[in-house]
Amino acid sequence: MDAPRSLLFLPASNPRAVEKARGLGCDLAVLDLEDAVAPEMKAEARAAAVMAVKAGGFRGAVGVRVNALGTDWGETDLEALAGLPLDWIIVPKVEEPGLIDAYDARMDEGVRLCAMIETPRALLTLAHIAAAGGPLKALMLGVNDLAATLGTGPSQDREPLKPWLAATVAAARANGLAAIDGVFNGLSDLEGLAAECAQGRLYGFDGKSLIHPNQIEAANAAFAPSPDEIAQAQAIVDAFAAPGAEGSGAIRVADAMVERLHLARAQALLARAAASR
Repeated sequence: MDAPRSLLFLPASNPRAVEKARGLGCDLAVLDLEDAVAPEMKAEARAAAVMAVKAGGFRGAVGVRVNALGTDWGETDLEALAGLPLDWIIVPKVEEPGLIDAYDARMDEGVRLCAMIETPRALLTLAHIAAAGGPLKALMLGVNDLAATLGTGPSQDREPLKPWLAATVAAARANGLAAIDGVFNGLSDLEGLAAECAQGRLYGFDGKSLIHPNQIEAANAAFAPSPDEIAQAQAIVDAFAAPGAEGSGAIRVADAMVERLHLARAQALLARAAASR
């Protein structure tokens, strides 16, 4: 599964931000046409996004967050992106699986779609959205919109959203999708950012959406396997490959019993570590 550790949103209408993003170490730079762009700037931002994608030069993958179908700009956004060398399209406020088919009909083959889960209705149809198939390759929890629409109070550790953090990861895993955690709003609170990245990793997310370049390093570090994790995974792989262990269902590695499910997880972690490098 090709999952970005760091997904940086930047306004497509800001040329300085777009140019800076080309040299940043985020896994995915997302040119935003939705929340970060005022209604009167939508056309200008769309044209700028098209020019930026055509010009290329980004270190990692490049995506665009479009305005939702049903808004005044959604159809035009998708028409403008047709035929461009684009890796991802990020879709806001997905509430039903039929929307994935609607986007699929308007997207180029090979472009991946990330559905944002941002409303109570989306939570109630989450399993069906995740199973929609087609170009859908990731779910992203839009924590700001979700907290607002649920009416939750402030919480340093996202206490009211914890059931939905877990549910999003479960829906993604059940359908072979990447799971992307929501944004952290504090621009200078790097300690809080690191804590929330660690929380997201604990819950099983593959990466985090970001709103400022100074958040990239923390996300890349948190969602890449640590040296200790790599060493442990390699020990498990080596143990099952040792003579006499090939057919074993469970073996001892150091001071723990491990099964073949641990082997599969270790192999996946090593593959992710190689991709991160």
